[in-house]
Amino acid sequence: MPKLDICFSPELLPLYDLRGQVAVIVDILRASSTIVTALGEGVTHVFPVATLEECAEYGQRHGCLTAAERDGIQADGVDLGNSPFGFLDAARPVRGRSLTISTTNGTTALRRSLTAKAVVVGAFLNLEAVADFARQQGRDVVVVCAGWKGQFCLEDTVFGGALAERLAPDFDVRSSDATLAALHLWQQGKTDLSAYLLQSAHVRRLNSLEASEDFEFCLRIDAYADILPIWRDDRLITLLP
Repeated sequence: MPKLDICFSPELLPLYDLRGQVAVIVDILRASSTIVTALGEGVTHVFPVATLEECAEYGQRHGCLTAAERDGIQADGVDLGNSPFGFLDAARPVRGRSLTISTTNGTTALRRSLTAKAVVVGAFLNLEAVADFARQQGRDVVVVCAGWKGQFCLEDTVFGGALAERLAPDFDVRSSDATLAALHLWQQGKTDLSAYLLQSAHVRRLNSLEASEDFEFCLRIDAYADILPIWRDDRLITLLP
């Protein structure tokens, strides 16, 4: 039976051997939720990059939309920040466009996980798509939580617990204390996820930026249940069901 493990922060990745495994990159607030939304709304592919300089370079080289934030605030000189609502604005059509994105935590976590056999992006928005893919692969899975500047982050870990609950019939979710802890956190908070996660330091930080609508949107479970961003060559594309 394959195992499910949770890496609480990219800083802990040296302790994990991702080779041959599925890495699920999760940054609920907001990079992974934004990437899922972008692809769900018709963006053709996404170039996730670590630095603002790379974001600008990719935008020029590929003629794509640029999105970037630092400390939760939209960076200068880019088309969009890190809000999923940027891809839901009828005044700025995104269908058929490509995107490059750089964020404080999420894109860095992804770039550091590329030794895995498969790299996908997970969010509450596409929880079932991630679970389906994991079942189909039949490989060990590591949820890589983006965290906040290398530190533990509640909402990313709770996503890991939600995935563990869905995969429990087919995966070993008890051999890792990290997964067991994530599962307990999810089971404690799932009946009122919004209220539960309002305790999170990252949520309070985001809400201080007047982004409470982003918070509520990013907790919508399976709003894009058939969208699975997966790494192919140098970009994320949508794996069609």
